[in-house]
Amino acid sequence: YKDLFVEVRAYEHFKYLQLGLISDLKRKSLPAIAKAVGLENAQGLHHFISQSPWEAEELEKRRLEITLEVLEGREIMVMIDETGDKRQIMSRGNI
Repeated sequence: YKDLFVEVRAYEHFKYLQLGLISDLKRKSLPAIAKAVGLENAQGLHHFISQSPWEAEELEKRRLEITLEVLEGREIMVMIDETGDKRQIMSRGNI
């Protein structure tokens, strides 16, 4: 992905953001991610998202190319849960 970013700092913040997103953080806020990856504050991550000159479409295209290359033609099933709600196991007493 490095070649998609014209600024080295933007690429660095991209990496930090990705690390934060796949981490075990309960809350994926910019301040929490910044702290988890060792940054002093979240300003750089905020600037990366709001001001950095990069193209989301190019990033998405590259991500899909890499994914297809890794799959080598194998079929997969993707399941997405976008509810944001924690799963609750109901006991018989709650039914």
